[in-house]
Amino acid sequence: MTVKTDSDLAVQTAVQEEFEWTPEIADAASIGVAVEDGAVMLSGEVRTFAEWSAVKRAALRVRGVVTIVDDITIHPSGPWAESEPDIAKQIRRALRGSAMVPETVKAEIHGHDVVLLGEVDWDYQRQAAKRAIRDLRGVKSVTSMITLSDRPSSEDAEERIRNAITRNALLDAHHINVEMDGTRAVLHGTVRSWAEKRQAEQAAWASPHVTEVDNCIMVHAW
Repeated sequence: MTVKTDSDLAVQTAVQEEFEWTPEIADAASIGVAVEDGAVMLSGEVRTFAEWSAVKRAALRVRGVVTIVDDITIHPSGPWAESEPDIAKQIRRALRGSAMVPETVKAEIHGHDVVLLGEVDWDYQRQAAKRAIRDLRGVKSVTSMITLSDRPSSEDAEERIRNAITRNALLDAHHINVEMDGTRAVLHGTVRSWAEKRQAEQAAWASPHVTEVDNCIMVHAW
């Protein structure tokens, strides 16, 4: 039998409290939370893809969360009212209405599951496309297959990414290492939270010479 440590219990309590604090989560009590060595196992049901996304984001905000095992299912309170043509119209308006999403991004709709396709120049454009449609009514899941356009490598890319991490007030650059393999950035080191790990990754993605980020940074639990 696995015995929970005080640290695991503290993380479990903090995650549950964060769910209760997050207004996008309709019924925090319906989400099961188990923690073992900083790994958070989530279970239960939510009504929408937007709520499912909110649950994961809330858990990752909590200090001490190293990784998430997601066993949550999306189960709407009633039948899906939106048809594929209705969903397609919503998605088209949402993508075209976002100033950060280029016209090269397209969407395929399979029932209530959406696949994003196309090529963009920056990773933030891929993320913006996904954010633009994840909260739409009738969308059950979003899979991004958007690719980045080719970029030239640069000898100073590694140094410039390190400088960007150093400038970030949320990060301790002394504990983060950057290596470049062509246009692939590899991040190593340790941080105190998943949010910091994500900040370091975003710093790497901001480079005009990066087409892939391998984030190997470890999150230290309490």
